[in-house]
Amino acid sequence: MFWGIRDPGDQDRRRGRACGYGLSGCFRQGPVLGEQGVSQSDNDSGASGGSPLTAVYADGVGELVVKPNPDDPRLTEKVPGIDQDGSPVIASVTVERPLTLFLNGREIVTMMTICDYPEYLAVGYLVNQNMLRPDDVVTAVEFDDDLEVVVVRTERETNFEEKLKKKTLTSGCAQGTVFGDVMEKFESVKLAESAIIKTSWLFALMKKINTAPSLYLEAGAIHGCVLCKDDRPLLYMEDVGRHNAVDKIAGFMFLHGWTGRDKIFYTTGRLTSEMVIKTVQMEIPILVSRSGFTAWGVDLANQVGLTLIGRAKGRRFIALAGQDRIEFDADHGEAADEPLELRRKGSR
Repeated sequence: MFWGIRDPGDQDRRRGRACGYGLSGCFRQGPVLGEQGVSQSDNDSGASGGSPLTAVYADGVGELVVKPNPDDPRLTEKVPGIDQDGSPVIASVTVERPLTLFLNGREIVTMMTICDYPEYLAVGYLVNQNMLRPDDVVTAVEFDDDLEVVVVRTERETNFEEKLKKKTLTSGCAQGTVFGDVMEKFESVKLAESAIIKTSWLFALMKKINTAPSLYLEAGAIHGCVLCKDDRPLLYMEDVGRHNAVDKIAGFMFLHGWTGRDKIFYTTGRLTSEMVIKTVQMEIPILVSRSGFTAWGVDLANQVGLTLIGRAKGRRFIALAGQDRIEFDADHGEAADEPLELRRKGSR
């Protein structure tokens, strides 16, 4: 069974029950999803954001194991207005809500989020802030939709009073934060030197990701992040802040025991220092974006040997770090330009 994931309409979950996480050993000792295969019964169960699990390939690796669900009525609203000609229109707009995260009874942060995968967001945030260690056992993740609160409980007692005093606002949308000691883990990570990205994979990924149903295509005002292996998108998360989408993927990887060492990370957001740091913390050696770079992001990527590919749209991209991992096996003429209707902010 896919541990702890329920339909978002489950009223027990929405009233604050523990989402199935309270079993001994919890996720860290539970079944691994996707990388070891997903049974048909798992595939029928659905994910907490309402998106179904997809079937896996013969080698046990699925494609879009978790993906956006633009039909979820909680995530968008229809709002009346007028257009440039004064004609009445009905626009679909993304809904953002506050979510307050607690770790073992201590309030950590309040985030603005679409709240489709609050459990993954909570755990991933703690992982990327070095508040959860790789050997930590999560005993429960409790989400209360009415109170807009998520509580993560661990076997280990935690105390981050000093750490919480070192909070820094980041360049991320929806007011991201990082804490003062995140660079300690960043500087100790050794990325897989054997990892590669073929240009044929890159072109295939961009097409699959940009044409997949998404909240962006439905309502806009949202960022997407995708965990990929070779030419397959595995996990696709969206949120109003790109750091939230990253954290959801980090939470999924932590709770299901996925490694990042053989993966590729794709984001619609800018390649900032924050994006580089979080990608390295997940031990992912290749980071791709359809957007541009910041100087500090490029500098950090070069320091740790992260492959950094930006402005990736259609048949075009620029790599400013880790170019040795790129294998040029595709004919540019085989990659189509991005259709106008799929282009995002800054593409035109």
